[in-house]
Amino acid sequence: MFPKTSLYAALVATVAAHGVHDDQSPILGPHQSLWYNTLPGDGGTQADSVFSGISTFGRLPYVQCLSQRDVKYDLAFIGAPFDIGTSYRPGARFGPSGIRQGSRRLNLYGGYNVPLKTNPFNSWATVLDCGDIPVTSYDHAYALQQIEHGHYNLLTRSPATDANKKGPSLQGKTLPRIITLGGDHTITLPLLRSINRAYGPVSVIHFDSHLDTWKPKVFGGAPTDIASINHGTYFYHAAQEGLLRNDSNIHAGIRTTLSGPSDYENDGYCGFEIVEASQVDKIGTAGIIKKIRERVGTEKPVYLSLDIDTLDPAFAPATGTPETGGWSTRELREIIRGLKGLNIIAADIVEVAPAYDTNAELTTMAAADALYEIMSLMILKGPTSKMVEPSQEEL
Repeated sequence: MFPKTSLYAALVATVAAHGVHDDQSPILGPHQSLWYNTLPGDGGTQADSVFSGISTFGRLPYVQCLSQRDVKYDLAFIGAPFDIGTSYRPGARFGPSGIRQGSRRLNLYGGYNVPLKTNPFNSWATVLDCGDIPVTSYDHAYALQQIEHGHYNLLTRSPATDANKKGPSLQGKTLPRIITLGGDHTITLPLLRSINRAYGPVSVIHFDSHLDTWKPKVFGGAPTDIASINHGTYFYHAAQEGLLRNDSNIHAGIRTTLSGPSDYENDGYCGFEIVEASQVDKIGTAGIIKKIRERVGTEKPVYLSLDIDTLDPAFAPATGTPETGGWSTRELREIIRGLKGLNIIAADIVEVAPAYDTNAELTTMAAADALYEIMSLMILKGPTSKMVEPSQEEL
């Protein structure tokens, strides 16, 4: 045991060596708008604890954007609680609420993203949680229409920043970015339909353990037109509808079994390149990042779709169709960070089914953390007006 005097001297020396950082302001909490007087007359204030209050993504302000047309935002989170397109385990209709629950701590210490050197909660952007799109659980076809309409409603509004500047949309406007909380992966089809109406065909980065480009007659048997659209066929339909740029789409994290080699052939017709999950052992995260960037490029508008089953079930057990041999949460977050600079105009995260999670909420936390990285990329890139080269008059 050190004498108390020696321990004190050591502490003093350590402080002297590192200096006193009086310029760092204290953490006031992630949501100052909720502060209130704790006791009558004491003059002090206190925010809700991170484990109390109503859950929004990262404790962001909540606005019912779909019913309030005058709301301004640069980035909005919206839920799509739909899971009637699943082939194995249902439950992703509870994904939006579960992800919000798993995101409670994101802003606990102020929200600064150390690896990306940005704070997506405190930046140039107005960021809101717009709640959920009202989605029926009784009519598959009508539900997909609801999702497309709700997403397009939010996507095509004037943003809070640079609303009068040129942007990459079909009408030459700057649009806000929308991140959708799923829901099973079927929701990506109506979301891409919405994106296509605003931007035209887009490049897609698809993180998943499954291809999701299966022909309906192979996956599900397609007894009806409605049954042919599900969470394994939506990219087939997207390709058939001309929603994708066929020369610049990529899957990452694939490790599924197939009906046969022809599945890969059909995948090529849909315009995708494949990065197998096992490639991380050979080329590392840096190699996977390089493949994605080379395939997608840094100029075209990009849609990012993240199925939580990209992660190994050890890290994300609560999903509809788990596959072993996936990436770790650390690997996935590193790969997402490596996409810095890409023109990501919108994104989704899907297949989070909280009922299958552990008491520790492993999957919902992993989903929230992945979205935190995607959100940070969008904030770093700036408004979508930054995706358009300025004219000579503007220089």
